[in-house]
Amino acid sequence: MVTALNLVIAGLDPVSTPVEWRISQDLVAYEDALATMDARAAAIAKGSAPELVWLLEHPSLYTAGTSAKSEELIAPRFPVHSAGRGGQLTYHGPGQRVAYLMLDLKRRGPDVRRFVATLEEWIIRALAHVGVVGERRQDRIGVWVRRPEKGRGHEDKIAAIGIRIKRWVTLHGVALNIDCDLSHYAGIVPCGVSEPAYGVTSLADLGRVVTMTEIDALLQREFESLFGPVARNHAATDNFPQPDRGLSAWR
Repeated sequence: MVTALNLVIAGLDPVSTPVEWRISQDLVAYEDALATMDARAAAIAKGSAPELVWLLEHPSLYTAGTSAKSEELIAPRFPVHSAGRGGQLTYHGPGQRVAYLMLDLKRRGPDVRRFVATLEEWIIRALAHVGVVGERRQDRIGVWVRRPEKGRGHEDKIAAIGIRIKRWVTLHGVALNIDCDLSHYAGIVPCGVSEPAYGVTSLADLGRVVTMTEIDALLQREFESLFGPVARNHAATDNFPQPDRGLSAWR
């Protein structure tokens, strides 16, 4: 699909090996997620592990990207973690579906703009199934929802995107607000966007009652239409193994 805004094609080149698909039921500590992603990305780059999409929730915390500014941390209610991804400050917590993608762009096309556009399109297509019109913006990364009832020109972000690329393997990904506590965003300037006309929303805030399981099924369906098939034997709920603490490892 070609966007009217920036003419970037959404959709990556197919690969022959299906992507592993994992869902963690329990909250995952941020340090463990970083370590797991880093180790898996290194293995993918070496050709010793398949690509992976990992769906999870974090306990309440803030993450700081490489462009984060100290003055945008207004009230540190929760731990602040250095993420290593692009972007600024964001919030993660229960009721938010985080999707970490470890994909090999050497095989799929080494085009970062195309990858980001595909992530946005992925979320937009999933939201359409629950009656929410998500949109991309040329000057603001992520997926946005128009909120005319809040005032002329008002828009809220429903999904944040933050990525990192190592040896052309992607890390981090997307955070989609399902039914999280939006008041926690008041502790930061989310993604560096401070204009009064732009806020943060969730499916629950928009009046959509959708379970995490239902969202996961929609994400898998639309992922396959844009990225290719997932490994069916892994496309089920799974407690992801905890990494060795010695492994090193939004927007």
